[in-house]
Formats: sequence, structure tokens, C-alpha cells
Amino acid sequence: MQKVYERTTGILPNTVSGFCPGCMHSTVHKIIGEAADELGQLDNLVRVEGVGCCGLGQFYVNHDATIAAHGRACAVATGIKRSTPDSLVYTYQGDGDLASIGLAETMSAANRGENFTVIFVNNGIYGMTGGQMAPTTLIGMKATTAPGGRDPEVHGYPMHVVEILDQLTAPYYLERVSCNTPQNVMKARNAIKKGFQYQLEGRGFSLIEIVTSCPTNWGLSTLDSLKFLEEKMFAEYPLGLVRDKGAEK
Repeated sequence: MQKVYERTTGILPNTVSGFCPGCMHSTVHKIIGEAADELGQLDNLVRVEGVGCCGLGQFYVNHDATIAAHGRACAVATGIKRSTPDSLVYTYQGDGDLASIGLAETMSAANRGENFTVIFVNNGIYGMTGGQMAPTTLIGMKATTAPGGRDPEVHGYPMHVVEILDQLTAPYYLERVSCNTPQNVMKARNAIKKGFQYQLEGRGFSLIEIVTSCPTNWGLSTLDSLKFLEEKMFAEYPLGLVRDKGAEK
């Protein structure tokens, strides 16, 4: 019998995800493990988690991990990578953690060209902390802190992180992907693997944005949240490569 699939050892054995049904965090954790496995770097992998749903990963990943104070993952990753440069370091952050309270740390690390990889999970809302409006919440999208929907005159406009970072000189690789279909899962895994590979080559800062769903805080069923993701989120946050200095050579 031919083996066609094997669970990555990057996820702890005999564990079942505690993420909400329809949430894509589980898939993202799996493909991170697969990417590190394929590169032979799982024993060298170090994860810095943001606060919120991202922090739940500590219960599932099978590699070194630490949790940073809210928004400070890029600052902590900078210290870890500079002190142990041979480690493969990545941050795992949501939109509130990375683009709101942690915006200064994110921008500064990107501007310095720090040699680690950022995995940015964008579901357009704060998850674990109560469904508050995030920097990436869509216009008209309701949140506990914007019950009438996001109003640009009051709350400003959705923040486009990869496009903002693309204005900086230092970042080496920026791409936006998703995990809504098998094909997109493969693209997301390849993007993460590329970000890891560039880090191993000492190329500098990489960020992979993964646009995902949050059925619980969107107030939608799993299937309806996928439809919202494809019709609304992708319209605001189009998938695709934004910058790849490696491909320019």
C-alpha cells in the first residue's frame, strides 16, 4: 500500500484542535509544520505567538514557542533571532495584535529588515477578546465596538498591511494567501516555506498574510463565512504576490 499522506510531526500527536468550527487556524498550524518538515528545520523552529486566538497554538505545536506581550511579537522575535541567529524564527499574529497594538513593532522590524518570518492571520476582527473592531475590519462590517458597522468617517478605513510594508525598502518577501480551498492551502504552504527558506538564506524580513474567516465573531455559519470571505474579504484584500526580491534576480 502506497502512503499518500502523513501527519506533520510539527503538530503534537493525539491532539484535537480547540479552535472554533470553520476557523482556519488549525490548517495554518498544519502547513507551518509541513513547511518546516520539508526543509528539515522542525528541530530548529522557534515560534513567537501573539495574544488572542494565535496564543492557543502553544497547545498544539511540537516545536519551541513563547508568547509575547500583546503586540510585541516582532520585538521578541528580533531578540531571539539576533541572539540565536541559526534558529528559524517566526511570529504568528492576528490583525489586532500585529496591526493595532503591535503596529510600531511590526513596522520597525520590517524597516530594519530583521531576518525572521511573520505569519499574519487576518480575519478582520478581534477573535478571543470579544469581537471588537480591528484595523482590518471592513467598511460596514459590524463588531462589538462598532455595532452599527465600521464607518470610515468615525473609524477610518481598513488597513492593508502588505501594501503598507511594500512602501519600505527593506522587506524581502511579501505575499497574501488564504486557506479557503485545497489549491489555496497549497499556495499558502508554499508561501510559508518560501518565507522560511529566505530566512535560512539570510535574506531578511518576510511577511505572509493569510486572509481567513471567523464564523463565531462574524455571526455566520461555516459555509456562509466562506462565502463572505470570498465575496467581501478578498475584494478588500486581494490574494497574490506583492514583493519577492528573490524572483527579481
